[in-house]
Amino acid sequence: MAAQNHSHELKLSPFEAPQRLKIASMAFMFIGFITFVLGFVKNPERLWTSYLTSYIFFVCLAVGAMFFIAFNYAAKAGWSVSIRRFAEAMTSFMPTMLIASFVLILGFKYLYSWADPAQAHALTGGKTLYLAQWFVVLRFVIFCLGCLWFRHLIVGNSLKQDKSGDHELTHKNLRNSIGFIAFFAIFFTMYSIDLLMSLLPTWYSTIFGLYVFSGAIQATMAVLAIMIVWLKNSSWIQGYVTEEHQHDVGKFLKGFTIFWAYIAFSQFMLIWYANIPEETEFYIMRSLNGWTTVSFALLIFRFIVPFLTLLPRAAKRNDSVLVGVSVLVLVMQYVDLYWLVYPNFYDGVPQFSFWEIGIFIGFAGLFLMGMIKFFTKNNMVAIKDPRMHEALKHHVTY
Repeated sequence: MAAQNHSHELKLSPFEAPQRLKIASMAFMFIGFITFVLGFVKNPERLWTSYLTSYIFFVCLAVGAMFFIAFNYAAKAGWSVSIRRFAEAMTSFMPTMLIASFVLILGFKYLYSWADPAQAHALTGGKTLYLAQWFVVLRFVIFCLGCLWFRHLIVGNSLKQDKSGDHELTHKNLRNSIGFIAFFAIFFTMYSIDLLMSLLPTWYSTIFGLYVFSGAIQATMAVLAIMIVWLKNSSWIQGYVTEEHQHDVGKFLKGFTIFWAYIAFSQFMLIWYANIPEETEFYIMRSLNGWTTVSFALLIFRFIVPFLTLLPRAAKRNDSVLVGVSVLVLVMQYVDLYWLVYPNFYDGVPQFSFWEIGIFIGFAGLFLMGMIKFFTKNNMVAIKDPRMHEALKHHVTY
């Protein structure tokens, strides 16, 4: 009861999105739609590589946010309760993710050799069945529907608790979150293999799913950090979110920066040491025709710069520094996905122009509009969560 009284001392103002943000999100969606239509008619090959890269970028943010929510429930963490709603807002992209997934299926024949019957016969062993188009689509649909279902359960219970105050909903979400983490570990790995690794179906890596996962969570932490810096002093949530929460999200951002580098190095080192042609072709493609610069840029700007910048305690509590690093991480997340997709096409020569920008902007508009609608309909803080008192008293000592 004391926790509830403490939380009621603070006031929440209804969220009203700045008009410029609404206009920007609608303009972004319009630009994306026009780009898609033009690409579909004029340049389908370039359209679908752009679409795949931007689609996966925003899917990683949505499912990464769902993972953040789930592991905090599973750990019975109290510190993150007041910022959990930010991650829940990011999952509002998931219905769009499902629709965009069915659209992506239309482009399979432009992206994947296994989707072309004339080339699929070149696959050997278990890949023939695993990369059968119907089987890929089945796994694809299971992943998207499964994420939506767990979002319905976990985020739905969180929103119900705002009205009922029923503490049992938190206990239910503990079980739901453990289920999601198990589901996510299996099907996000398959999703990564199906949509990214199978662009070069003769190549394989046993930790590719972890590589994509580490980048997705690093990017998710970057978005959360930006949202905290922007919103912590606003009238909408003032008092609920402080620089203590900002500091911990900064630590997560630094931690997953290190984890991404560890997985990236492990994958490269093992392939380089074994020197098996079926494995080395992946890195050979990314060391030719200008891709060496992109490869080194990932090392420098996705790992070295963020890691060194976030080492001091003060850096995580400095708004400008944290936002700057977060923006850099998000840029490099796109570059990383671009690095995974594009060397497989256009004779391995880097391509970047209107198509990539227009499609990305379109997805950004959809992502922003989803969050705006979510915050407009719901409280920006989970005010009746039984662990709210832990979040309000949270203090970082290191």
